[in-house]
Amino acid sequence: MTEELPLSPGQRRRLEQQRDTLQKQWDIRHQKIERITRDLAIETSATARYQLEQQLQNEEAERKRLGNELDEIDTKLQSSTTSTNPNTAPTLLSPQPQLLPNLTRRRVIQYLGLAGAGFAGYGSVHLLTQLLQTQKSTLKKFKFRTATVNAQGKIIERPSYEANYFVEDLGNNVTLNMVQIPGGKFLMGSPAEEKARGDDEGPQHEVRVPSFFMGKYAVTQAQYQAIMGENPSKFKGEKRPVEQVSWNDAVEFCKRLSQKTGRTYRLPSEAEWEYAARAGTTTPFYFGETITTDLANYNGNYIYASGTKGQSRQQTIDVGKFPPNSFGLYDMCGNTYEWCIDKYHDNYNGAPTDSSPWLESGSDSRLMRSGSWMSGPRDCRSANRGRNNPAYRNFNVGFRLVLVA
Repeated sequence: MTEELPLSPGQRRRLEQQRDTLQKQWDIRHQKIERITRDLAIETSATARYQLEQQLQNEEAERKRLGNELDEIDTKLQSSTTSTNPNTAPTLLSPQPQLLPNLTRRRVIQYLGLAGAGFAGYGSVHLLTQLLQTQKSTLKKFKFRTATVNAQGKIIERPSYEANYFVEDLGNNVTLNMVQIPGGKFLMGSPAEEKARGDDEGPQHEVRVPSFFMGKYAVTQAQYQAIMGENPSKFKGEKRPVEQVSWNDAVEFCKRLSQKTGRTYRLPSEAEWEYAARAGTTTPFYFGETITTDLANYNGNYIYASGTKGQSRQQTIDVGKFPPNSFGLYDMCGNTYEWCIDKYHDNYNGAPTDSSPWLESGSDSRLMRSGSWMSGPRDCRSANRGRNNPAYRNFNVGFRLVLVA
């Protein structure tokens, strides 16, 4: 194989100028997508929504094209730098976010999962830069142990992990813990042979996910009360997940929290949610091939695969009572369903591969994940998909947050 020659100073300068031009065009597209996504969140006219969805689809396609061109230029420039410094070891990203000297605006946005994710109303580069600068000093680490089960649901391993997180102060001694989820890629959906899979869980497809922050727990009643001034839950308890909240309620919570904190909080995309729930696993549950009520709050009168019957608690319980997954997220199986941004589609044909929410076409229903205290174990699988209309409320439906900026 012929080794690629280093770029001359003139060639490098021209590439950098071309990259700057493309970057400006990418920024314009990104700002348009932010604006369209905000308009979609509040538009009620079916005709206007259809027009906005078409605009969004076109803008996202153009942004993706520009992003691919920028990636090619970045690769050429990086290869040139590496080839001229053969003894320089590659620089790895720190496990905590920080500004790097050559990190472009687009790369910063992608690094925290903003690109294509929508609902970035406060996601200006200025605020994002503030986040990265402040989180270097405020990020903390926590250690935890998860659980792995055999086919019968018996715990066979308790591996230890650690994760980065930061604390958002909501006032009145109420806080919110946000865990840093590392970027990566995964196979979304379930394989054809997975027991009790739904037809809407395929085809499986690879999705790339930039790093982002996600709530360590589902939003609790204390947190909801602190932001919304009310607690609609049936099963009262400050540390229990809030329930009886619609998708519209959850979006409004995110809006008010964003205004209060100066950061952009939102619901996760469906791809982000499944990636975070799986935490690198490919089994039906992040614990393994089955699940027990010693590991999650669901209707234990039903069993999955070779598992056993367990409790049926008939209500929600405090968050964080069971082992987390290896990303440090608790209760990603059961307790309450959790809303996602996306519209519901009855299969993954044409689904985004960059973890962005799927907002065009589809039904008006919104996605729900995780199962709940009243669900059978099949509904608590990482790939299971629930749905309901945006105004739907029930005592088994809550939500979890993602941090955009």
